Amino acid sequence: MFNKKMVTDLDVKGKKVLVRVDFNVPIDDGQVGDDSRIQAALPTIEYLIEQGAAVILCSHLGRPKGEVKPELSLEPVAEYLDGLIDAPVRFASDCIGETAEKAAEELEFGQVLVLENTRFHAGEKKNDPEMAKQLASLANLYVNDAFGTAHRAHASTTGVADYLPAAAGFLLEKEIKYLGNAIAEPERPFVTILGGAKVSDKVPVIENLLDKSDRILIGGGMANTFFKAQGYEMADSLVEDEVLEIAKSLLDKAGGKLVLPVDVVIADDFAADAADKIMDVGDVPAGWRILDIGPRTVQAFRDIIERAGTVVWNGPMGVFEFDKFAKGTFEVARAIAESEATGIIGGGDSTSAIKKSGLDDRITHISTGGGASLEMLEGKTLPGLAALDDA
Repeated sequence: MFNKKMVTDLDVKGKKVLVRVDFNVPIDDGQVGDDSRIQAALPTIEYLIEQGAAVILCSHLGRPKGEVKPELSLEPVAEYLDGLIDAPVRFASDCIGETAEKAAEELEFGQVLVLENTRFHAGEKKNDPEMAKQLASLANLYVNDAFGTAHRAHASTTGVADYLPAAAGFLLEKEIKYLGNAIAEPERPFVTILGGAKVSDKVPVIENLLDKSDRILIGGGMANTFFKAQGYEMADSLVEDEVLEIAKSLLDKAGGKLVLPVDVVIADDFAADAADKIMDVGDVPAGWRILDIGPRTVQAFRDIIERAGTVVWNGPMGVFEFDKFAKGTFEVARAIAESEATGIIGGGDSTSAIKKSGLDDRITHISTGGGASLEMLEGKTLPGLAALDDA
C-alpha cells in the first residue's frame, strides 16, 4: 500500500534535512495547548538527530493569510519543543530569505531549527515555485511528516519536493498505512461511522465507502437531512435543504447499509441548559431541534460496533460541546474503545471528542488530520504524498 520513499531510505548523516511538520497547535497567551501534533512528529525528529542530521522544521500555524501576525508566530512552539527533546532548538524569525538562510547555515548537526510560520508568505498557499525553491535551498533533503496538510498542494508540502530528494516521515507513513489499509483491505465487518453537521461535507465519503463498508452508521446534524429526505418534519433542527435529493438517492442506493438513528434527543433551544427530551424518530415538535442520538440508537450502534473487524469514525453524534448533548458521542467512543475491532478515528471534532472522553489511549489509531483523513476516505490521492519520491 505504501509505495513512497521513507526517511529511513535516505542517507541523512551530515546532511541538512528540511522536515514539513504539522505544528498547527492551539496557542493561548503564548502557551501551547494540546500538544498531540508536536508529540506525533517527535519520532521523525529524534531519528534524524540520532542519525547525525541537522533538522530544519517548517510548518504553518492558523490562517494569517500571507501576512505577518505576531500572535501566530511559531516561536512559542520552538520553545515548547526545546523542552521535549535532548537537542538544542533554535528559532528563525522567517522561513525564507536572509534570516532563514543564515540560521540554516549556522545550524550544526544534531541541532534543530524551527522556521517561522510558512503562511506568513502568500507564496505558501499559492504553491509558488520561487518560495519552494528558497525553502529547498536551506537543506539537502526533504521529509514530509505533516499528514494534517498532506491534502494541500502548498509550497512547503509539494513544491519543495521538486527541488530536493523527498521522502515520508514516520507519522505520514503510519497515517497512510492505517487509513489506506482500513479502506483497501479492512478486516470485516467494516463499519464506517459518520457524524458532524453537514451531509454535503460527507457525500463523497459515503459514495466511496458504500461499496466498501458493510455498514455506515449516521449520526450528528447530518442525520437530520436524511430524516427530512424520508418526509419527517424537522422543526428547528439543522437541515441542508439543498442536498435533500442527494440524501434521497443515497438512501435508495444504500439499501440497509446506511443505518440511521431510531431515537433522538431534542432540545427547545441551542444552548447548554436547554430543556431536553428523548423521542423516537418522527416529526420534531415546533420550536424544538435534534441535538444528539438517543439511548436506543446508542445500543443499536454498539451492537454493530461490537461485531465489527474495522471501525472508521469521522464526526460527532451530537452537539458534544454541551455536556447534556455529548452522551451519544461519548457512548460511541466507548463502544469503539471496548470492541475488539481496529478502531480508527479521523481527525477534527472526533479527535477532540475522544480526548474529552478520556478513551484516546484505547483506540488503535487517532488521525492527526481531519481534512486529509476525509479526502483519503473519499478515495482521493493526497498531493503531499504524491509529490514524494517513489520507493
